[in-house]
Amino acid sequence: MVHEPAERGGWLPAAGVALRNYVIFVAVLPLWLTIAQQLGLSAAETNSFVLVGYGLSGLLGLVLALYLRQPLLITGNLFAAIFMASLGQEFTFAQLIGAFIVAGGGVLLVSALGLSKRLAALLPAPIVFGLLAGAIMPFVSRIFTSLGDAPLIVAGTFAAYILGHLIPGRRLPPIFPALLVGLALTAVAGQFGPAPAALSPPVPVITAPDFSLQAIITVSPVVMVLVILQANLPSLVFIRSEGYEPPENLVDATSGLGMMLGSFLGPVGTSLSLPATSLVAGPEAGARDVRYRAAALAAAGLLVIGLLAGIAADLSTIVPMPLLATLAGLALVSVLMNALGQVTKGPLRLGPLFAFAIALSDISFLGFGPFFWALVIGTGVSLLLERQALREVREQAGR
Repeated sequence: MVHEPAERGGWLPAAGVALRNYVIFVAVLPLWLTIAQQLGLSAAETNSFVLVGYGLSGLLGLVLALYLRQPLLITGNLFAAIFMASLGQEFTFAQLIGAFIVAGGGVLLVSALGLSKRLAALLPAPIVFGLLAGAIMPFVSRIFTSLGDAPLIVAGTFAAYILGHLIPGRRLPPIFPALLVGLALTAVAGQFGPAPAALSPPVPVITAPDFSLQAIITVSPVVMVLVILQANLPSLVFIRSEGYEPPENLVDATSGLGMMLGSFLGPVGTSLSLPATSLVAGPEAGARDVRYRAAALAAAGLLVIGLLAGIAADLSTIVPMPLLATLAGLALVSVLMNALGQVTKGPLRLGPLFAFAIALSDISFLGFGPFFWALVIGTGVSLLLERQALREVREQAGR
């Protein structure tokens, strides 16, 4: 039997992985704020929107990780939020809240009927890795896109990351020296934005839902698909591929309840996130029996950001975006490397390859984006052209 090094069971790997997630959480924060702006939300409504998207998700993830001792990390579903923003001119904020509450009830019903595990059994893990690689690739390539915007900061941060890999007997993840050097170079270049004048907790604003039939028909089914099939299902498949037995129905039930209760503060899709899950559930988070620590630390970070929603907008203006984009890309390099290895090693190749390509595309059809179609088309290609290989994959997975 091969024993893992003792330090893999400590807190240091978990802290390193959690730090990577913190970088990503902060890097996507401006997108949440842009969505709030597109919906025409007031400052108080925006604070509540960030509070529920980050704070409630972090609380749910923290409870799941510590209670089940598995790397389960609940986040606010960014794609559901983007979909909602596209409907800001068609429906009122209250109507969107009503539609998200109904969607949460639908997710809860799927869980109660025990359909989550049946859906998970239909999706091959290599297809999920193809989707994951396509989802992460833009983050990594953005490192070099950002080089032209802040050459000194980006190049220095990247160099520190490379040197971090070369340190003999290193115990600190390379993202640590990259972060320190990036912050130091930002200070030298005078690129830090002004600090907020004061720290204050957000004051939640409850909005009465408007259960518009048109909004429910238009929004709720799409949000259910985004939460169950695009977020929870591939994340659960990844977790199972790492040797865990996650409770699919409980995860969906948590998502559904989180959406139903949280949407009174702002429409939110609470779900697992495949990029975040691949970090906290992967080998770099430590020995298998302690990876839940990485999920718990990451969830705690989400909770803190949510509780500081009143100054959340300032976080993305204090640290320059090129540095955030670079750190986010570097945080996901190892995940991309692992995902691409799974895509190419076989026995499935065509389906995962198409899933990878589609996830990189801008396809939008029938109201669904590239991640959904990456799962559907990638699995369809394998069903049609790789039947024997697909059978082998399912037999290996114990199905």
